[in-house]
Amino acid sequence: MAIFRCNKCAHLREVPSEHVGKTVKCPRCQQAVTIYDTVLFIDKLLEKYFIQTKTLRELQQQQIQPQVPENSSAPEKTSLEEVDIYHTEALKSDEQYRPVLQWFEQRKIAVDVNHKALDTTGFFDEIALALGNNFDTLHEVVDQIKYVQRKGYADVKLNLGKKSQEQVGKITAFCRDLYDYSFVSKYFYQKEDKFIRLKLQSIPAIVNFFNGEWLEWLVFIRLLEFLRAKKLPVSCLRNVCITFPNKDVHELDIFFLVNESIPVCIECKSGEFQQHIDKYLTLRKRMEIDKAGFLICVMGLSQKQCEGLTGMHELTFVNEGNFLEHLEKMLTA
Repeated sequence: MAIFRCNKCAHLREVPSEHVGKTVKCPRCQQAVTIYDTVLFIDKLLEKYFIQTKTLRELQQQQIQPQVPENSSAPEKTSLEEVDIYHTEALKSDEQYRPVLQWFEQRKIAVDVNHKALDTTGFFDEIALALGNNFDTLHEVVDQIKYVQRKGYADVKLNLGKKSQEQVGKITAFCRDLYDYSFVSKYFYQKEDKFIRLKLQSIPAIVNFFNGEWLEWLVFIRLLEFLRAKKLPVSCLRNVCITFPNKDVHELDIFFLVNESIPVCIECKSGEFQQHIDKYLTLRKRMEIDKAGFLICVMGLSQKQCEGLTGMHELTFVNEGNFLEHLEKMLTA
């Protein structure tokens, strides 16, 4: 394998070895980055490490101790501003989600934390953001992948013959990312005939991602971006199971606690949602969350539909493009 590391924003990823020596743009900051062989990269890293270790030992031998201020206080809790939300395991820490557990405990609701769902060191968030940012063009790719998965096949063929050059560029770049990040096992673009062929992975996590979990990642990361920009203290969980005192069990897609006092629960739907409305209404009431704080985010729902459904039901309906606008109003009300 090879290493991709941006010297400007510290974006770090492992990529296939065939890219060694290539210079590509960082997906985060667009800085030109050269891809290095993993062994060579680690060798250089260890060289620096041993130099620093030697220096540290020399300082220890000289009994040089750091000066600690007399009135120094304990380190503050890590905030989102100090975390690379796109590549971190920090959200898995007990300290991060403890306020959420306390909020549920006050309501006598047990919580089963899914630590894996809080780990952003993989590529799920990157692909979800790429898909969400160009959904009008890329939704056909995901729709075709979902169709093939449901049929139990692994080969996907995309015809780009009627697409504009801009659309072809976006689709081929996206499919290439799917291959580079191992969401598909094979990628081939037949430029002359404008066909893309993909071979799908059968890994459950990737199958679930294309079946709709990508929307959860998109909402989760965008919400983290929004709250970080607002510099608001927040605790969060994703794909969390809760158990009520009567032993009823439910899974929540996304749960945020803002300022340790404002609950925000978001259920994400990339397909049919109508049959779940009654369940979500009952769940909202049992969790004692205001209508404004319980969001049903439906992919592709129009603004008019969002307003109409919100007016009909004691739930707040939003789409992938306006849910942050609703939260902005909610938090400033």
